[in-house]
Amino acid sequence: MTLDAFKQINTFVFDIDGVMTDGSVHVLETGEHYRTFHIRDGYAIERAVQAGYRLCVITGGKHEGVRKRLQNLKIHDVFMGSGGRSKIQIYQDWLTTSGIPEENILYMGDDLPDYEVMIRPAVLSTCPADACDEILAIAKYISSQKGGKGAVRDVIEQVMRAKGEWMKFEQ
Repeated sequence: MTLDAFKQINTFVFDIDGVMTDGSVHVLETGEHYRTFHIRDGYAIERAVQAGYRLCVITGGKHEGVRKRLQNLKIHDVFMGSGGRSKIQIYQDWLTTSGIPEENILYMGDDLPDYEVMIRPAVLSTCPADACDEILAIAKYISSQKGGKGAVRDVIEQVMRAKGEWMKFEQ
């Protein structure tokens, strides 16, 4: 894959479990679940938002703690819980309302629910290093980082570096 593929990206679409988190679900004695996010992924997301990139999350989960984390990161396009719809249906509906050309979209997924979006020819499909075999086989870019361990930062940084934007906000 060439750097040109990264240069045309202005929108990131991410899964949560296995991409923004390592896929672990921690269960407290109360039965409440929580996820762990990597701080460097969060930093890269903040940088992307500041630089004017659009970010979207499509996840089957619907935990309030995750929603609050995404709000804190200023991600506005958040689709949690499928409501009986597949990720491809949610993605296509969002695509129609957003008007974003698919060649400007980078999608990062890690498991079979992401497959149908990732095989779309115009989408820059990416995945963490520890994605399932079927996703590794179709991804146009495989991060050297695992899900929840810097994979999100990796793809954001790749795009922003390709455009000469990564170091713009350093102080």
